[in-house]
Amino acid sequence: MATRARRRERGIDYWPGFVDALSTLLLVFTFLLTVFVVAQFFLSRELSGRDTALERLNSQIAELTEILSLERSAKRSLEDQLSALAASLSSAESERDRLHGLLENERGSAATSGARASELQGQLEAEQQLTARARSQIDILNQQIAALRRQLGAIEEALQASEAREKESQAKVADLGSRLNLALAQRVQELSRYRSDFFGRLRQILADRPDIRVVGDRFVFQSEVLFDTGSADLNPAGNTELDKLAEALLQLEKEIPEDINWVLRVDGHTDSRPIRGAFPSNWALSSARAIAVVQYLISKGVPPQHLVAAGFGEFQPLDTAENDEAYRRNRRIELKLTER
Repeated sequence: MATRARRRERGIDYWPGFVDALSTLLLVFTFLLTVFVVAQFFLSRELSGRDTALERLNSQIAELTEILSLERSAKRSLEDQLSALAASLSSAESERDRLHGLLENERGSAATSGARASELQGQLEAEQQLTARARSQIDILNQQIAALRRQLGAIEEALQASEAREKESQAKVADLGSRLNLALAQRVQELSRYRSDFFGRLRQILADRPDIRVVGDRFVFQSEVLFDTGSADLNPAGNTELDKLAEALLQLEKEIPEDINWVLRVDGHTDSRPIRGAFPSNWALSSARAIAVVQYLISKGVPPQHLVAAGFGEFQPLDTAENDEAYRRNRRIELKLTER
């Protein structure tokens, strides 16, 4: 009769259905994570290719800018030569007109000799030849300036095209950067979710003890839970609590994807009163306690690459008052799940 009564109290067993649902959820999560990793891989390759193309475009723009500067300098030099030749041509034409006037005056004068007329005629012909050469040089310079202007136009067009390509590449790089930042933010959000799950699990495991609590994003053990006063050796009660923590960490390691670089940071803190005993300072005591916790977790199978030990001494107090209650609150071991 007692057996039948226990069977009626047991009721329906929902556990197999729950296990199937959890397995399906894990498979879906693994598939989504695989898609995310592949997408991040191709995104990284695309971003690397864009950076290379952008560097090549910047190099081409620098070369085109240097060529444009040289061409402009040559253009200014030719324009200076053209101005000088134009001034020389104007001077020669003025001198020709003057000589022509003198010649006319000499021809109109009956007293002018033939030798003087011949001399003036020779000077006039020489000036005409000089003028012809100047005009020829001016025509050549005009052709060179026209060709130079065409080259400058082509260079400016190429420079504008390169600048347009650079702007397009920068826009694509900015877009890829935004997408990458979004992916990283999603990774941080995902780790935050695991942190929340981990702290919730610790609350359940540690049964909401008043000397073990959550402060912000950290799980806090009062030092008396794990260590005796002035000591860095774990006491038996502390070993029991750390066994529960190690079990939760090992379960968490199975759930967090391998591509998330997470660590559990163990921070040791003391109160502000001077220390007496085997340790030279509160800092040394806090560091030794953090290391002791890390070493114990490693002995329970927690991978050492997911653990960090840090000592803060009395320099990060939770309570700045100087009384026994404040001292007790400040003597603590803090656990924080964070990125490496």
